[in-house]
Amino acid sequence: MPIANSPETERVLDREAIVDGPNPLGLDGVEFIEYATSKPQALGQVLETMGFRPISRHRSREVLLYRQGAINIIVNAHSSGTALTQAPVITAIALRVRDAAAAYRRALERGAWAVPARVEVMELNIPAVHGVGASRIYFVDRYKEFSIYDVDFTPIPTVDQHPPALAGMHLFGVVQYIGNDRTEDWTEFYSELFGFSALAAEQRFGILPKGRILRSPCDRFYLQLIEPEPGVLDLDDDECLQRLGLGTADVVATVAQLRARGVEFVASKVGDIDSRGALTRSVMGGVMFELVHDERAQA
Repeated sequence: MPIANSPETERVLDREAIVDGPNPLGLDGVEFIEYATSKPQALGQVLETMGFRPISRHRSREVLLYRQGAINIIVNAHSSGTALTQAPVITAIALRVRDAAAAYRRALERGAWAVPARVEVMELNIPAVHGVGASRIYFVDRYKEFSIYDVDFTPIPTVDQHPPALAGMHLFGVVQYIGNDRTEDWTEFYSELFGFSALAAEQRFGILPKGRILRSPCDRFYLQLIEPEPGVLDLDDDECLQRLGLGTADVVATVAQLRARGVEFVASKVGDIDSRGALTRSVMGGVMFELVHDERAQA
């Protein structure tokens, strides 16, 4: 979806635009998370109970944009020739970067696989590479005064385009399920292409401290890589982006607000609610959210 650079800009850009270092792509957080499903209304109801609001519709596809605070979630029911499942799946994550074209080129140079663009009339071309499973990783550099939604989406009338986040929730990270003995492979993938770094084994968050946690180079979100339990047969086809982690300064208060909205939670081992985090019950065949204690405010 990012607008193509002018020929003059393309001439100026070279490999010096993206350099090795702590944050080689100029990563600045996550622009959106995309779910695909043949039941968009049902998923929309789930998102609304979590505090999200539908704010815009895609101009030509069956796609809705949901938002609360700085979190954008796209619900995609446009098949594009691919069969959709009723159970929603996370099909894409869009990374905010300094320069989308340069980030895309660097990722390809480092071994990423390009996703062919399928751009229709009046749509932006957002460069993307293949992620885990069938997912895509987009590079977005239009997210401040002018955003990608200004071209591709039409605001829903009378709806607040910037609904406040419930209890200050923000995107903390994404949990990725991986195959047996694949932790090092995926750690190298995210470190080489994007500059992620692995946290020390004793540094943990929330109530599900499994696997390996990778910190983004911008220090705005995390990825958690989880292998199957020991002795459990697993296939690479099961690798996927599994759930979102939402940060909040007060887990107990946030759980109370969400429960009042109809959200159900999995019981904690230490009692009704653990102040470190909480996990919503799975709905629609696997959709769940993890609350994580995090006092950082995100914009």
